[in-house]
Amino acid sequence: MNKDASVRLQDNIVLEHYGLNELHLESVRHYREQFAKVKPNHPWNGLETKDFLYKIGAWGKIRNTSKEGLTLAGLLMFSEERMITEVLPQYFLEYREYDDDMLWSNRFTSQDGTWSGNIYDFYFKVMNELKDGSEAEKEAMHEALVNAIVHADYNGDGGIIVERQRSYVQFSNPGLFGIPLEQAFSGGVSHLRNSNVFKMFIYIHFCKRAGVGLKTIETICLQQPVIDQYDFQERTVITLPIVSFPERHKQDDDLEMICDWSDNLELADSINNDENSINSELESINKELESVNKESNCVNSGPNSVISENNSCNSDQNSINNLTNSVNNEEETNIDQELWSIAEIARKKKRLAPAKMEEVILQLCAHRPLMLKELAYLLDRTPDGLRNNYLGKLLAEGKMRLKYPEQLNHPRQAYITNK
Repeated sequence: MNKDASVRLQDNIVLEHYGLNELHLESVRHYREQFAKVKPNHPWNGLETKDFLYKIGAWGKIRNTSKEGLTLAGLLMFSEERMITEVLPQYFLEYREYDDDMLWSNRFTSQDGTWSGNIYDFYFKVMNELKDGSEAEKEAMHEALVNAIVHADYNGDGGIIVERQRSYVQFSNPGLFGIPLEQAFSGGVSHLRNSNVFKMFIYIHFCKRAGVGLKTIETICLQQPVIDQYDFQERTVITLPIVSFPERHKQDDDLEMICDWSDNLELADSINNDENSINSELESINKELESVNKESNCVNSGPNSVISENNSCNSDQNSINNLTNSVNNEEETNIDQELWSIAEIARKKKRLAPAKMEEVILQLCAHRPLMLKELAYLLDRTPDGLRNNYLGKLLAEGKMRLKYPEQLNHPRQAYITNK
């Protein structure tokens, strides 16, 4: 409680050595456009930049002194990653997508230098990547993303991570809920870790009122969302199942922010409408260094190519042949059928008790060594989630071992149950 109280207060701290020069002015400009869009007759629209920032809580003054500067909330919303990490060394934002072979197909972080790296611009970049779902899915994702941003403990480890796979989108942030989940779902009460950040999102109608975010997500989701809290990591993870995302074709218009969805939320026009857009300098993800089509381990080249493995496009998503080394080997096929049956409980229950998940993992790896992507496929979990929440713990406890303990990054690294 003492830690949470401290973090809440930090949102209002005045950083006297951080002034207007530390702002990413395009972010401020765009925010003011959003504000004017939803409040066209508001008297704050005519204020100078510093006065406007003071009104919304992004600028502060230290009483009884002449000192003033950005608030921590203003730094998070409108500055750049380099300045933010000077104050909050653990600060980190990431978006990543996985293809069917559990390889990154798209990724950007607050550290990649192609954009500001602040939380305001992060919202738009992420929602642009999630723009091709149904309206209900996009609204649920908006709620989950804003929830992660305004409730994150920016002093915590791991940062905010948004992870998209074919069947779900996951929003992970440092910090636990300050109230019981049952109370959070019932609505009406909220524990605001970053009250000024929350207020700034309210001003542009990205939030409604305190305490309704989770209830809204649960109401509009086509399937039941899953919320996990990991006490030992102090992280909150919200997983939203998605019915389907059409195959996306990367074209120039992929860089249009929010697209038609902005009209549905009464947002301003796309922030890429003019040449001064805050993201006008961004290039297609296929031009970046991290593009999966330019790396040496491209999924379509080299010995690790998915074409050369048995995850052939000729085997459907649920086929057990995705995990076999030889579909002609009857004995091994039978083993993989058994693996599929063992893991069924994890695929059906997204909120499986940790002890039960560990038991299932140990049973699977007792049959034969399994690679991380195989376990992720069998259990319908993310590789990072398995590695961070279960496999590392089982290795530390001596219940499992690595197939190649002397080569941690071996391309065929696998996990084996100690019998």
